[in-house]
Parts: sequence; structure tokens; C-alpha cells
Amino acid sequence: MVIFSYVGKKLEQLCSCLLCSFRFMWFLVVCFYHYVLCRMNQFSIELFYFLFVSCLGFLILNGTDTRTTTFTPRNLDLFFTSVSATTVSSMSVVEMEVFSNTQLLIMTILMFIGGEVFTSMVGLLIRGFAHHSSRKEGGRVNDSMSDLGIPPNFHDQLELGTIANPEFESSKSDIFELGYDSEAVVDTEELKYKSIKFLGLLVLGYLLLVHILGVFSIYVYLNVISSAKSVLKHKGLNTFTFSLFTIVSTFASCGFVPTNENMMVFSKNSGLLLLLIPQVLLGNNLYPSVLRFSVWAIGKFKKKNEANYLLNNAKEIKFHHFLSRAHSSFLVVTVFVFILIQFILFSLLEWSSDSLTGMNNYQKFIGVMFQTINTRHTGETIVDLSTIAAASLVLIVVMMYLPPYTSFLALSAKKGGKRNSDQRKKKSKRVMLDNIVFSQLSYLVVFVILVCITERRNIKEDPLNFNVLNIVVEVISAYGNVGFTMGYSCGRQLKPDGNCENKWYGFAGKWSDNGKLILVVVMFFGRLKKFNMKGGKAWKLM
Repeated sequence: MVIFSYVGKKLEQLCSCLLCSFRFMWFLVVCFYHYVLCRMNQFSIELFYFLFVSCLGFLILNGTDTRTTTFTPRNLDLFFTSVSATTVSSMSVVEMEVFSNTQLLIMTILMFIGGEVFTSMVGLLIRGFAHHSSRKEGGRVNDSMSDLGIPPNFHDQLELGTIANPEFESSKSDIFELGYDSEAVVDTEELKYKSIKFLGLLVLGYLLLVHILGVFSIYVYLNVISSAKSVLKHKGLNTFTFSLFTIVSTFASCGFVPTNENMMVFSKNSGLLLLLIPQVLLGNNLYPSVLRFSVWAIGKFKKKNEANYLLNNAKEIKFHHFLSRAHSSFLVVTVFVFILIQFILFSLLEWSSDSLTGMNNYQKFIGVMFQTINTRHTGETIVDLSTIAAASLVLIVVMMYLPPYTSFLALSAKKGGKRNSDQRKKKSKRVMLDNIVFSQLSYLVVFVILVCITERRNIKEDPLNFNVLNIVVEVISAYGNVGFTMGYSCGRQLKPDGNCENKWYGFAGKWSDNGKLILVVVMFFGRLKKFNMKGGKAWKLM
């Protein structure tokens, strides 16, 4: 009995210590949110997130061995690769087959948590569960938080300070000013956050379902079709790793593929290309439209109140990816019109060219469709871009520049938008910021000029490879988080270098360190471009 009593006391002390440690850790986390994140806007939070994940990814990649012992990537190239995976840009400065199976899995994680669908889901779940938790716990939570020195309205501050889009103003105060019943307002607010929680869980299910079906279908295809399986066997790539990596990369609109040649080596595997095409569209251009359709479909059977609220109050949700009915419909039309235009031009110029040599008409049809769909913004390719016609290349550059949700919205301006604009201009700080912020195109021009300065020696000595068009394609591709590249060819050197060896990585792999660092900034800028889509309004071209 004495022994049991002694053991019981020790367990009680251990539990007490663990509880104290947990309370202390919770205190630190809450303080971090309250004194750091609550004072940051959405842009600062996302910038910190991508910087942190990129640095962490670099440290892990640097700490693991590559596949080959004869070549070890430089630290800058590994950091560049980590940034490229995290920002889903797929700009490469190292051949992909250099990375080991472990490093490929690490890059898969980076692409998954850096994808727009994942980050948007996290924001929704934080908003929904934080509000639900504060409402459910009530006074007990407030009392315990007060004991820790945290204000009782902490969850509201967390939501408004870190998650809500700063371009929208809260409509709650307007409702009170108009004389509505406070209980009705509370019910509306409660329904709003139930709807946000429902939307977050829906995005989570959407994310998991598409990935599971995609990985399973690719894995089965690679094991059934001998030509595709032999490619992986020849390159020494694990079938499951290839399936998981490719699906995550395609859905996240990254464009990395474990093979050096990207999808060129699978250009005749039309079935594989057809399996990847839905992943490209569902994870990028058609994500808002499919999300809205999913809410409507589920609302027919379950969560009718939440679904109706979401469908009728798209702007109140303050979620960048949940568009109005009209915008979602026009987005679908615009996406397929852009695909059709590219398909027609590319087919007219490239159908009989060397880039599609050895393919039958069916393979060419699927290949051209796959290529044109990937210009916005996935970046997987079955052709060498340096061999295609200039007209096709110019159209690809334009498609890479356009934001993913670009659409022709033939609607007249609403009064609400004008009122919101007037309210924002009342704040002098915001007006000053609007005056000094440039447009997206202006920043890209600056980046191109900076790269031309850092690479001026190469431009002089190797003008066929380092021409301005190739640099523009690389910068626009990094900004659009696409990953298309013109590559580098030893055969285009005016002064042949006997030591030059053609490599299967992007044109940026031949840039100087300063040029690569500029491209890193461009990738971050492109990943966060949604915060500056209205920049440059102070300039009036007369």
C-alpha cells in the first residue's frame, strides 16, 4: 500500500507539472497571438508564413542527402528551390533528379502547405473555430483568459486583426446604427460564423478528396501502362512518390515534376495528361466556381441555412476565393475562352513543328490542350518553350501575367463599391499609401531592369541566351508562380565553351547569385500579388 501511495503522489506531481507547463505554453501562444499577430495585417502574416516555411524547408533540405554523391547543390540553390516550392512557382536552378526520395517528400509538403487552397482553408477554420470556441465557452473562458492577463474580446481581435480582409469594413456597426434588433444581429453573426466554419470544413474535404482520387488514379495508371512505368524505372523514381508529388504539385499550381524533363518524357501518355488536366483547373482557375457549386449542392441535402447564407452573402464572408454567382459564372466562361484562344493559336503554329514530332493527331490534341491549360498558372510542359513560335510565346507571357481569377464581368458598378471606396479614402494614411503604391506591371518593369543590370556581363558575352525576351519570360513566370522557362542551350553560345554542359533546369540556373536573389523576391511578390491588385490608381494616363 505504501508503494501505491508513493506512486500515486508522484503521478499527481507529474500531472500537476504537466498541467502547469501546458498552461505556461498556452500563455506564451496567446501572448504571441495577442501582442504580435493581432497587430499585424493579413499581408504581414502571409509574408511571415511563407518566409518561415521557406527557411525551414531550406534547413531540412540542406540537412538531408541528395541522390547523387558526385554533385551537391549550393546553399543558395537549395534556398531558391525551397522558396520556389513554398510559393508554388516551380522555378528550378537544380535538376530534379538530383534530389533523393526523402527530399522529394519534403518538397511535396512544402508545395502542399504553400498552396492557395490550403492556406485559404486554414484561415477559414481559424475564423470559424475561434469564434465558435469563444461563444461556447462563454464566461469561463473569459475568466481564465483574464487570469492570464488576456482581454475578454481576444478571439474577436484575433479574427479581425489577422484573418479578415483589410479591404472590407465591418458591417456590424452599420446594422446597429440603422436601428435593427440586437438579438437579430447576434443571430445573424452566429449564422455567419457557422457558415464560415462550414465553408472551412468543405474546403478541407475538397482538398482531401481531390488529392486522394488524384494520387490513386495516377498510381494505378503508372502501374498499368508499361510505357509510363518504364520511364520511372529507368530513372529510379518511386511510383508512389511520383504520384503523390505530381498530384500535390499540379493541384497547388506549382508545376514541379520529379523528372528532369518535366512532362516532356510523358508527352505521348495522353491518359496521364488527361488525369492531370482536372487537377490543374480544380486547384486554380476554377476553384471559386467549383467551391460555390459544392456549397449549393451540399445545401440541397444538409446545412441548408449555412449554404443559403454563403450563397446570398458572398461579400460578407470576406473570403477571396468565394465569389458571387455572376462572377463565378463569368469566370468559368473566361477560363475556357482563354483556353480556346490559346489552343487555336498554338495548334495553327505548332501542329507540324518539331516540338510535336513523333506524336499522332490524338496525342497532339491532348498535348496541346494540356500545354495551353498549364499556362495559367501551373507550368507543367510537354515542349521546349525555346523552340515554339514567337507569337505563341507572347500569348503565353500574357496568360502568365494575368491573375488566376481574371474574368470579363459585364456588370455595371454598384453603389456599394463606391461607398466602400469613399470610406477607405477618408483615412489619410490609406490615401497616402494608395498614392505611392505602383501597379503590378510597374514593379515587373523594375525587376526586369534590375536583372538586366545584374546580368549585364552575360548579356554582352552570351546575347543569344541572355536576351531581354528570355529574361522577361523568366521574370513574368516567377511573378505568375508558373515555372515556365526558356532554358539555357550551349548551342546558342557565340563563343563556344568546351566545358559547357546542357542541363535540365531553368534559365535562372545560369544567372548570377544577385539575379537569383532578385527572382526570389519576385516569387514572393507574385505569391502575395492579391494584396496589390488595385495598385497604381494614383496614375492617370491622359
